[in-house]
Amino acid sequence: MSTNHATALLERMGAALRDDPRWAGIDPAPAFSPDPRPIPRVGADASNNLLLATPRRPAGDVLAAIEELQPQLNAFTSVFHDAADAIPGRGPLAGMPFAVKDLIDIEGVVTLAGSVAKAGDAPASADATAVGRMRDAGGLLVGATNMDEFAYGFTTENSHYGPTRNPHDLERVAGGSSGGSAAAVAAGLVAAALGTDTNGSVRIPAAFCGIYGLRPTQGLVPTAGATLFAPSFDVVGPFAGTVAELAAVLDVIAAPAEPFTAFLEGGLEGLRVARASGELWDAASPEVLDAAGRVADALGAADAIDLPEVGLARAAAIVITAAEGADQHQVLLRESPELVDRRVRDRFLAGLGVPATDYLAAQRFRAWWQALVLPLLDDVDVLVLPTVACTAPLIDQETIEVGGVTLPTGAVLGRFTQPVSFIGLPALSVPVAGPSGLPIGVQLVGRPFGDGALLRAAAALEASGVIGAVTPAIRRSESWT
Repeated sequence: MSTNHATALLERMGAALRDDPRWAGIDPAPAFSPDPRPIPRVGADASNNLLLATPRRPAGDVLAAIEELQPQLNAFTSVFHDAADAIPGRGPLAGMPFAVKDLIDIEGVVTLAGSVAKAGDAPASADATAVGRMRDAGGLLVGATNMDEFAYGFTTENSHYGPTRNPHDLERVAGGSSGGSAAAVAAGLVAAALGTDTNGSVRIPAAFCGIYGLRPTQGLVPTAGATLFAPSFDVVGPFAGTVAELAAVLDVIAAPAEPFTAFLEGGLEGLRVARASGELWDAASPEVLDAAGRVADALGAADAIDLPEVGLARAAAIVITAAEGADQHQVLLRESPELVDRRVRDRFLAGLGVPATDYLAAQRFRAWWQALVLPLLDDVDVLVLPTVACTAPLIDQETIEVGGVTLPTGAVLGRFTQPVSFIGLPALSVPVAGPSGLPIGVQLVGRPFGDGALLRAAAALEASGVIGAVTPAIRRSESWT
């Protein structure tokens, strides 16, 4: 997309938001506040460290597997070979090998954020909060993972460090922008990984790679030490191959008052589930709709909810992220734009030109839409919808046909993820095996701070065999569990 094309698109979206009187005068600051109602939990307290009994492979074996598969997958930008000498720590993640998206600070390592412009930066002086918590809990950090430059993309096709390839089909993308983290988990190279999610950057690669990926409620997990893309959107979120490991990692990085692992044995009793309809269900491929329908049926979703003005929510998300993302890197964009990946540069340059009136109009709409949508979820703990409208596209694929309409790839991939993260809702992509052999992601969305309900639902689905990590052709032979 050229700068002129990107600018014209942002101008059209800005005008649509600027000229509508329904949110004129609203304070342009949506409130991401806890829901005071408790999420129902049934069953034994599973908060005792579930993973302490999980067998772990020696660090040397982990690094050998990475060395074997890295040339094919390109999941890592740095591999920490000194991890082979590390003494396994104690704690809920004791000995768990994990990786971190290369925009989250790791002490002593340069945080690249997918950019050659940052290669000469000083190494990080400390771990990001989430990384430090993982290490303190006994996790073994083995590498930093590839990503779209500055997190502005859905495919991890990085022109500087190369594309990350999907373990299920090396000709296909792994998703983005946290594609390296998802591919590393899916290939069995690590048991868990951290990514960041703005408009779908955890959920989309989780869907394409056939694993679990959670965007926590906005504000639940500290973002300190992360190179943010759009500060009013970004969250740090985990990937894992099982619901139990995902919940255990979330317990560590979020440090909640009540452990999320306590929700895993509750079953579906008391959970209220609905499926999305309208724009958050239609225009997906038949195999995706079939998978989402099976998940909704298994959860007993009797009702459907059609959220209004979804198209405007996408437009506002695009305007805000373009403006905030460009602001993060404005000096680089003005002084050395040639250093920025062409897939990213033109959209960022267009973002530099977003007028304050359009940015504030988008934020006012955001506050208005949050106030409109949250009451629609009053009687719902879990809303079911697709994660992505299709399975993983090919590397360098410019367009995708969905529902008889051909659209640019980027316009298709975020259509189901952008609206819900736009207002801070938690969202979990769960894996389903697709008929073509490629995995499909189904999204479970909750009310603010209702992350535990999503994990409860996912655990019940996993136990019944409706969902589960999809084993790719390229994977280390040993299981983590």
